[in-house]
Amino acid sequence: MEYQDTPRLLAALRRIEGQARGAQRMLEEGRPCDEVVRQVSAMRAAVDRFNHRLVASNLRACLEDASLGPELRGRIERGLRALSEIRS
Repeated sequence: MEYQDTPRLLAALRRIEGQARGAQRMLEEGRPCDEVVRQVSAMRAAVDRFNHRLVASNLRACLEDASLGPELRGRIERGLRALSEIRS
């Protein structure tokens, strides 16, 4: 499977990995619960953004060679942007 913008997807995963290591370190250091929860919440939001980017990238790659007119491609892009705004 090929994805569009693989370097950006990998960079996002690396940031998430760093956030997870940070949360582990916070637990080891005995940091307050609210700080750890804030870190994990940020990590969760990053995973949600990553999932959207992954699906959008896959969809774009699948449709790359399809003979779709500019109007339909524009509608697909608008739909992807709308989905990115409602993700949890």
